[in-house]
Amino acid sequence: MNPVRYILLAALLAVAANAAAQPSAYPAKPVRVIVSTVPGPLDTFARMVLEKMSTSLKQPFVVENKPGAGGNIAAEMVAKSAPDGYTLLFAIDTTFTVNPTIYKTLPFDPAKDFAVISVPVTYGQMLAVNASVPANSVAELVALSKQKKLTYASGGNGTPSHLSGAYFLAATGVDMTHVPYKGTGQSVIDVVAGQVDSIFAVTTGVLPHVKSGKLRALGISSNKRSALAPEVPTIAEAGYPGFEAAFAYAFMAPAGTPADIVQTLSRELQRALAQPDVQEKNRVFDYVATGLGPRESAAWLNENRERWAQVIRRAGIMME
Repeated sequence: MNPVRYILLAALLAVAANAAAQPSAYPAKPVRVIVSTVPGPLDTFARMVLEKMSTSLKQPFVVENKPGAGGNIAAEMVAKSAPDGYTLLFAIDTTFTVNPTIYKTLPFDPAKDFAVISVPVTYGQMLAVNASVPANSVAELVALSKQKKLTYASGGNGTPSHLSGAYFLAATGVDMTHVPYKGTGQSVIDVVAGQVDSIFAVTTGVLPHVKSGKLRALGISSNKRSALAPEVPTIAEAGYPGFEAAFAYAFMAPAGTPADIVQTLSRELQRALAQPDVQEKNRVFDYVATGLGPRESAAWLNENRERWAQVIRRAGIMME
């Protein structure tokens, strides 16, 4: 063989071998995203931002709903998946901040089995009472609860509405009877009907009843007032400094997922959240964008895991 041709052929083979050894740009195929709830607020949010990410990254992000056990079923699936960026999780933060304390055992380690991509948004709960309850402020509700036995509803043991209520009782030193339901929807209906005195629930779930006069809003659980009801003070402003019961969504990958993939997903998620239509929908949903990257999001989860552990142990909340 002509020496020149031999050298050229060898060079071409080397280039081809090197190209074959290089990983394809991520994502090179559809990405599977497990959502830990049935269709509802989390699912709606996930699909909204994933659609934007799919357009930007030019690959489908395919959603699968795997509800159950407070998000544990979905989290276990993702924790045991290949750490290649092609199986991801969207969950409510309580899977990682609350479940470690209220469940005796978990099929995953919330701190070690995941690479945190983002805690993209947070949201609070609105404290509301039935219109017949003679309390027009948090202070009046606390005073009333010391005079008579009151009740508070929740969407079930360990749910954000239950946790906010338990935290409120601990912070104020009062006692109310907890009435758990299988879902927040029915719990709100029964508070509106006057069968239960009060509730902590997402602002969008109770605000229509506040506007109709059937419920009265007394406070917001997060550390900032709701953009949908700016006239309602936070619980902290109402006399309990430091009170904060904020919840969030968590976007996660299996532990060991390459850092560049995690950064790509975090960057694209933030880009999606910056879109004007997404910002408007988040305002309507009463979500507050955090702007947190992977490291800051992991720190947020760790901090809230420790904080909720104290509330849960004080309230004696436990699941099998």
